[in-house]
Amino acid sequence: MQPQLLHISATLPLERGGQLSNATLAYYTYGLPGNPVVWVCHPFHTSANAADWWPGLFGQHGYFNPDKYFIVCVNVPGSCFGSTGPLSENPAQGGSAYFHEFPLLTIRDLALANETLRRHLKIQKIHLLIGPATGGQVALEWAIEAPGAFAQLVLISTNARQSPWAIAINESRRMAIEADITWRKNHPQAGEAGLRAAEALALLYAGSSQAYGVLQDAPDAIPDAFRAAAFQQEQSLQRVRDFNAFSSYLLSKAADTHDVGRNRGGIAAALDEVQAKAMVIGISSDQLFPCAEQRFLAEKIPGAIYREVHSDAGHEGYLTESSRLTHLLKIFLEAESDSLSAEATSHRRHPADPG
Repeated sequence: MQPQLLHISATLPLERGGQLSNATLAYYTYGLPGNPVVWVCHPFHTSANAADWWPGLFGQHGYFNPDKYFIVCVNVPGSCFGSTGPLSENPAQGGSAYFHEFPLLTIRDLALANETLRRHLKIQKIHLLIGPATGGQVALEWAIEAPGAFAQLVLISTNARQSPWAIAINESRRMAIEADITWRKNHPQAGEAGLRAAEALALLYAGSSQAYGVLQDAPDAIPDAFRAAAFQQEQSLQRVRDFNAFSSYLLSKAADTHDVGRNRGGIAAALDEVQAKAMVIGISSDQLFPCAEQRFLAEKIPGAIYREVHSDAGHEGYLTESSRLTHLLKIFLEAESDSLSAEATSHRRHPADPG
């Protein structure tokens, strides 16, 4: 399945200055327009094909079945899955790729890209906006920037502002890329070895010590190969095959800018702008986005509820614990549906008093 493409004739202004001209957005839709719209904001290491990387929630066998919903997911600019990114042609350079010249992005720029597609598709109201991790950062920015567009909001393993801990992790990953002697070259494979080291580091904070514990038995003799070491080698290589150093470097910098309170009077004032009925979900063993960050969101977003998935999977729990997430989503969405039905019935039976 190939993504659809939106070629944007207008120039996209960027928060840190500069602009994107002749940009392309790659996106997927599932189901029929007219069904309730579920909009997915993807984590930065995945594509816009939500049914591929989140199969427990999306697809024919997922909770969000395209027979019942119209599902949309757009690949953010700067990525390498079809939207304009560092390996795309730079119109200012006569057709050669941007490489290191790609402009710096912020989470708000990526939220604007989603809003651009919403307007193109002429979608007035989104039934549910959902995003995990960095996708949750984009979803939250968008829910603040266009509060009337969303009925319900689900945020998973995300935060209101990038923490110093997460920034330090991202900087360490970028240092690994920079240590690759090929990184400064203008070549699609530049920084590839550094990216592999960066992704091996990412695997550590995305998992947990408990999750790694199941990889290795405790034999009496010293093994010739450790399964945990083999896992690092294999998984980091797979990630490099799916991504490139330029997009990884750029999007990690975008994530570091995340702060919903910037130029909005602070975080609390910004979160108070959210109008959607919200549920915030944390993963108990998440080291990258600790549950305290999700509890804070639930406390500050008007009427939001907090739920926690107990899992040893670490940050990756938002991908592996699909059955538990489905259970929470079902309770939340059915409760909201019942509430709306009760409200409509009440209005029919008890019309407003005159005057």
